Amino acid sequence: MGGRRLRGVALVAVGLAAVLAVGACSAGGDSGSNDAAAPAAEGGGDAGAERDQAAPGGTGGADLRVDQRSIIYTGTMQVRVDDVDTAAREAITAVTAAGGFVGGDRRSSESADARAVLTLRVPADRFAGVIDQLAGFGRQERREIRTEDVTEQVVDLDARIATQRARVESARKLLAQASSVDQLVALENEVGTRQADLAALEARKRRLADLTALSTITVTFLGRDASTAEEEADLGFLTGLGGGWTVFLTSVRVLLTVLGAVLPFAVVIGVPLWLLLRWRRRRARRTPPSGGAQPPAPVGPTGGPVSAPPPVPAARSGP
Repeated sequence: MGGRRLRGVALVAVGLAAVLAVGACSAGGDSGSNDAAAPAAEGGGDAGAERDQAAPGGTGGADLRVDQRSIIYTGTMQVRVDDVDTAAREAITAVTAAGGFVGGDRRSSESADARAVLTLRVPADRFAGVIDQLAGFGRQERREIRTEDVTEQVVDLDARIATQRARVESARKLLAQASSVDQLVALENEVGTRQADLAALEARKRRLADLTALSTITVTFLGRDASTAEEEADLGFLTGLGGGWTVFLTSVRVLLTVLGAVLPFAVVIGVPLWLLLRWRRRRARRTPPSGGAQPPAPVGPTGGPVSAPPPVPAARSGP
């Protein structure tokens, strides 16, 4: 009896020890996992912060401000002035002072239709100021400003240029390792093609850089009596009649021009051809018909043809 009690107590003690051991192990594992998860959470927070800094606004792309974008400005304006030459000189002086230059200058000094058309290139940051300054030289009649945002094109070109430069460098490395004439020729052609593509991309990049750095202004200075090509056309019966008469006169002049061009050919070729046809017709009338001449039929007393005598019956022989 006492032995059974001792064995029961021993089993209970062993069970309690096992339960305590399992609890201690699970507690240690939980603490270890918590300690390992804490740095990971901190690292995740730092990475998230870096991502937020790299992509402001949470868009995941570059958020360029207006002053960081590539924009092409183009302006066209028309100003009526008292003296066209004086206004053109003042415009050139203003553009030169703003750091630009004259890209084109076309003038007409006729008193009735005096005008000057200037193509001016000015820095983009001075574009608005120069436009207002040109408008102050006289009475502005027309102004048109156009903008084109080429930021995406510039970014795309930069990426393509970087990729193409890497391709050129890799082709050059392969060219240096060529071991046969065939490989050398093929790699030289490949390097030349890639360099040409790179040069074309760089030329496009320079063109965009020039257009974004220097804006273009086309200004037309008109005299007091100069007419504009954009005046509205008059409508009405008299206007239509005048236009129709003008078209009729133009058609007559064109017809006379064509007739004058054709007349020498008609005289040189047509007259001899007409004479030849007339001579052939006369000859055909004088020539008798072929096949021999037929004797004329005898004419009777009444003017009609004489009928042949009736046939004579043959004589009958006797018995």
